Amino acid sequence: MLRAIEWFVLGIGSAAAILYGVRRHRPARTGPWLLLAGAIVASGAGDVSTALNRAGVANVCFYAMCVLVACSLLQLTRVGAILVDRARLIDLLAFACSALLVVWVFVIGDAGQIGNVSAAYVIGALLLLAVVARLLIAVGRNLSAVLLVIGAVGVLVSDIVQPLWPGRLSESGFVVLYLAWGAAALHPSMVRLTEPAAPRPRPWRVRWAALLGVSVATPPVVLLIEAVHGTVADGVVIAVTSAITLLLTITRLTDSVTLNGRALTRERGLRQASAALVAAADTPAVEEAVRAAIAQLMPPDAIRSTVFAIDDRQLTLEAAPGPEAGPPRRSWWIEDADHNYATLVCPLWLEPLAVARPGGGALILTGRRDTLTATRDTLEVLAGQAALALDRISLVEAVGRRDSDLYLRAVIRNSADIMVVIDEDRRIRYASPSLRELLGADDLPPLAALDDLVHPDDRNQLRHAFRNSSDGVVFCSLLRADGSQVLVEATYRDLREDRLVQGFVVTMRDFTQGHEPDELPRRNNLDELPAGVNRRSAWLKFRY
Repeated sequence: MLRAIEWFVLGIGSAAAILYGVRRHRPARTGPWLLLAGAIVASGAGDVSTALNRAGVANVCFYAMCVLVACSLLQLTRVGAILVDRARLIDLLAFACSALLVVWVFVIGDAGQIGNVSAAYVIGALLLLAVVARLLIAVGRNLSAVLLVIGAVGVLVSDIVQPLWPGRLSESGFVVLYLAWGAAALHPSMVRLTEPAAPRPRPWRVRWAALLGVSVATPPVVLLIEAVHGTVADGVVIAVTSAITLLLTITRLTDSVTLNGRALTRERGLRQASAALVAAADTPAVEEAVRAAIAQLMPPDAIRSTVFAIDDRQLTLEAAPGPEAGPPRRSWWIEDADHNYATLVCPLWLEPLAVARPGGGALILTGRRDTLTATRDTLEVLAGQAALALDRISLVEAVGRRDSDLYLRAVIRNSADIMVVIDEDRRIRYASPSLRELLGADDLPPLAALDDLVHPDDRNQLRHAFRNSSDGVVFCSLLRADGSQVLVEATYRDLREDRLVQGFVVTMRDFTQGHEPDELPRRNNLDELPAGVNRRSAWLKFRY
């Protein structure tokens, strides 16, 4: 009775540790760990029944444990979990079941034991160890996976040693199982075992298909051999092995069909999005096409919010790309307080066309981590196509502005008016020939800014004037090529929202020509232009 109480405490304590670890660490999927807790409870019930000399109930509990552990491991190795490609594992498990069936029928025989060792328990422990070892190989250095392997090794050792040398020492492997699996759920690394990962399907190979075919064909062949010899002594074992192999094969085919369906949906969605983005004529049309593609590619309840920003200045500090060495990343994560949710940032940036739209921007999606992980490659492609459409629109508008500038240049070629078109960063996009004549320069420097032409004392007021989203007039001095200065009246208009202009249009007038010194501008707010007032005073005195 005391031994039964010990097994009860170990089983309940290990299951409670798993439940506490799930509640504390909040893995992406709780199902595998809950099934593992159920398997621990079933194992504990089996050990209690064994201690109470109820072998039949114990066997039922141990078989239930095997089923729950198998379901738990299938959930852990599901496509999109840490084992991103479980097809090879399923093929190997099916082959192992068929091979062990052959060993059972033709080596072990009707007794079902090797000496006093139960072959069924040993075979089940071997399969369990194979799956958890494959998990450990897939995840790498992970303490939770190591503890799962240690528990499986403990079960295998006790299944072999306990029938040969009964006693507390030989049963210590089962104790190791309870302690190791409970500790595996308590360690924070247990979260990585159910972290979603993008599936990476491998190309179809004949040898793996042949291996799966041999595994499926082995149980009927063994049944045929026994029937030919006159007596089917292992019908139950053959039926169970055939069912397991068939279940693994159906799982394998279901995974393939699921991946193929997702690929077709992804291809159809990207094709329709590409057609809509090619036809888009402006930024709102691009955003509408991107949002329609996201609605088609992803479940509506999996996405919390979608942000389509065409400029890095619209992004938060976490979403904005930082300076990095090497090629820019195609996407990156922003962690959320809820481990089941995350934010994926896909930059709208194409390196060869960066000069067309230097503002950048990004497609930002907040939603379930597993869904975003599974569609990450698709979203990166969609963001690249959207960036290409935005660059195309920017280049078309730039060509249109260039043609407008050429037309304007031809119209005002012989005009005395000085006209300048500048971008938002005050880079000169177009300047009429009169400006070069006024400055006494053959041509302006490449990528010249208006600040470069203005006297240093007037640059602050110029920046202040263009910082306000309005029209106005500002008086400033321009630096000539010979070092002298010329006072101009600059009338500017804010046309940044105009689709063709997208900048400031500045009309300048040489204020020193045709005016007496007394006619120089007198402004009410002289404090705004102290440098201009000082230079006008110097002009009156020294006539430079």
